[in-house]
Amino acid sequence: MLLPGLLLLLLLLAGTRWLWGQWTLRSLRLPPLAPGFLHFLQPNLPIYLLGLTRKLGPIYRIRLGLQDVVVLNSNKTIEEALIQKWVDFAGRPQMLDGKMDLDLSLGDYSLMWKAHKKLTRSALMLGMRDSMEPLVEQLTQEFCERMRAQAGAPVDIHEEFSLLTCSIICCLTFGDKDSTLVQAIYDCVHDVLGAWNHWSIQILSVIPLLRFLPNPGLWKLKQLQENRDRLVEQQLRRHKDSLVAGQWKDVTDYMLQGVEKQRDGKDAAQLLHEGHVHMSVVDLFIGGTETTAATLSWAVAFLLHHPEIQKRLQEELDLKLGPGSRLLYKDRMQLPLLMATIAEVLRLRPVVPLALPHRATRSSSISGYNIPKDTIIIPNIQGANLDEMVWELPSKFWPDRFLEPGRNPRTPSFGCGARVCLGEPLARLELFVVLARLLQAFSLLPPPDGALPSLQPQPHSGINLLIPPFRVRLQPRNLAPQDQGEKSLTG
Repeated sequence: MLLPGLLLLLLLLAGTRWLWGQWTLRSLRLPPLAPGFLHFLQPNLPIYLLGLTRKLGPIYRIRLGLQDVVVLNSNKTIEEALIQKWVDFAGRPQMLDGKMDLDLSLGDYSLMWKAHKKLTRSALMLGMRDSMEPLVEQLTQEFCERMRAQAGAPVDIHEEFSLLTCSIICCLTFGDKDSTLVQAIYDCVHDVLGAWNHWSIQILSVIPLLRFLPNPGLWKLKQLQENRDRLVEQQLRRHKDSLVAGQWKDVTDYMLQGVEKQRDGKDAAQLLHEGHVHMSVVDLFIGGTETTAATLSWAVAFLLHHPEIQKRLQEELDLKLGPGSRLLYKDRMQLPLLMATIAEVLRLRPVVPLALPHRATRSSSISGYNIPKDTIIIPNIQGANLDEMVWELPSKFWPDRFLEPGRNPRTPSFGCGARVCLGEPLARLELFVVLARLLQAFSLLPPPDGALPSLQPQPHSGINLLIPPFRVRLQPRNLAPQDQGEKSLTG
């Protein structure tokens, strides 16, 4: 009887709180409310939410359990909230992870969070500035050599991309590309994301009260997170034992030294510590492997459906990257079709179709509607990227739209404002290098049975926009090998 009684009490308290909230909001001009309670259980959720704009407009409210959340479905509303009024909407709601105060992606906005973000960004952009591009190039070349050795046999390209992106993050973060470590981290990331995307966890966003009941899925997620933390702690100990002041070989070394430097003359309560470095490493692996691998996989899938674009890309690469040429990211605008193709893939299949929820840090407004403090805001990135008011034939894969003069609208595919993805520069570098080298070395062909991959995301994808599994043949084009030391695109 104790458990049912406790559940009833929680329901009564939640109901009372909801009624009081509705009473206090009665005088405000709020966004229109979509009828119903189970919106977040719909398949292909971003597209479903975009469909509601036909009746409700680009900004509206939907019920998430007993709480109303505001959904933004256009570039205009997203930019107003996250760029023009970024301070008002830089917060995060309470999540499941117990390390919220240390987490960059899920942590709430604060001075400590800003210092944490600055340290991590500096580690990527300053600490690894000179080594990032050569590393991505080297590992991509090794990847192409492995694919060439398979002699055009069908491969699970998403798994191969996942191992490649995991290797890149491993080298940048831990200075190590040992296959055993890469496989261990790959398995860890795959397991954690799988558990997080399971319905038993996703349902907690809709009915938060269920987190107080026994939940095997939640227990499994916490166990996997503990395994993840042990793996990261082992690497942190190894780095601390070999740390040399003023020197760093990877992101972890840089951040550990950054934590040490800021200790003098500061209140201990405002200091970053090793726990922040730990969670930055977690964010880099969780946010920097499967996301980029998925985008690369979507690009291959679209090009299998559009061999004419693949042919044009290869002609562009052959013209600009003849034998002896070196591929440099600074020369990327000399490959306009490749850059347009990457932009189109990111538009149609953004890394995170529904951005992680934001929280209003104070009362504000969006498009003339009142947004009370602590309101949860969900930017529908994929919906904004398919806005018919901005894009001609928005659902069509058409890279040439980005080649038209003056027709290059921005897309918030990596988020924007204070919460923009810190790994965006690395992800864009990887997309450019991997696709250029892949298309230069191989023709992308369907498997022998001719089956083309589905271009529809898995209906319940969770955080990331998951592509259905498919196989592809990488047929070597037998072009002359590239000498990496001769010259750049600009000669």
